[in-house]
Amino acid sequence: MRSMVGPRVSGKDFFGREAEMAALRQLVQDGNHILLTGQRRMGKTSIAWELGERLSEEENWLFLPVDVEQATSSEDVVTLLYDEYRLKTMRSRAARLAVGLGDVARNVQEVGLRQMRVKFRKGLTAGNWARHGNDLLRKCARQKRRVLIVVDELPIFLSRRRGKDGRRQADEFMSWLRQGFQTVQGQAPPVLIVSGSIGLKPLVDRLGLSDRINYLHPFRLGPWSRETSIACIEELANSDGIALDEGVAEAMYGRLGLGIPHHVQSFFAYLRMDATLRGAGRLTVDDVERIYHEVLLGPDGQNDLMHYESRLQDHLADAEYDIAKDILTEAATQGVFTAAARRSMEATMDSGAPARIASVLDILTHDGYLASTDDRYEFASAFIRDWWRIRFSRGYKPLAQRLENA
Repeated sequence: MRSMVGPRVSGKDFFGREAEMAALRQLVQDGNHILLTGQRRMGKTSIAWELGERLSEEENWLFLPVDVEQATSSEDVVTLLYDEYRLKTMRSRAARLAVGLGDVARNVQEVGLRQMRVKFRKGLTAGNWARHGNDLLRKCARQKRRVLIVVDELPIFLSRRRGKDGRRQADEFMSWLRQGFQTVQGQAPPVLIVSGSIGLKPLVDRLGLSDRINYLHPFRLGPWSRETSIACIEELANSDGIALDEGVAEAMYGRLGLGIPHHVQSFFAYLRMDATLRGAGRLTVDDVERIYHEVLLGPDGQNDLMHYESRLQDHLADAEYDIAKDILTEAATQGVFTAAARRSMEATMDSGAPARIASVLDILTHDGYLASTDDRYEFASAFIRDWWRIRFSRGYKPLAQRLENA
């Protein structure tokens, strides 16, 4: 098992998700369309891609994954789907040609795909993209193989549709997606998985489009358990030939406070790099504490966590982002965001504050920043809490003090 930080993992590097994989695979094989949710860095992309690759290799499915984060229009999304469909359906023909022509066949394929992509995209307009998208779904339904389509980062694509016209565009796209996958006929209609690094449900709720996703079966990917996190750390150390003192893996998990796979991998990667630079073949609990405070909570580690802030800025309007920032900083500095702190916040704002605060809290809990118990909100991850406190605590005035000074 390799220590990998950042890219999706697959094959032998895919770890600790076999139970979730089995459950998700059964849902997809039964024809359910899936809304794959979970906190950032939880491995949603990895499990969706790994499932698609396993179905492709073991059951001859046609796997069509697309990332729509950079798409700016519905026409772009349909083009991405067509590109992937053509690539996968042409691959078998190109493979047969390659027996005699080798690299020549691959070059012909690549040139042909580029030319088709340009021609196809030029022909798409606001008035015909849905028709072409429906044509693609019908092609998938007529395939002898079953088809799995994975659309990643759909919430980011939709969140860029702002204002009245943006809402209309989001409505058109989500209505097309819903109708297309519900009505397409064939021997084995294509199955859809949608996911993203921000929550789709809070987004469509805010847009008033909740019914556009009611055909999707929710599947939430949670954190690794303490036992799985520790097993991963021990497996990584064993693969790299690094000895662990007693309690090292437990101390790492204790500092993270939550088994987010990316954070487990990242923490180990920094420890391994430090050991390599020191010429050490063993990790101690003191090493864990030093690297946590000096590296993970230092400039390098903070850069790695900046997306937790930037995603909120991209997802929320300015006023909502300010509310989210205050709630998170209160929870980070005071240990909890309480009902009293919420009332203090409401008292210093206008009459629309309760609804806006409720909406923001819904997003922060859905996206995994906070966990709630009896109207008390705390950071789900000790690591993210510590990072947020270091980044935003300077000059912060607790909400109760603001009310006293108002």
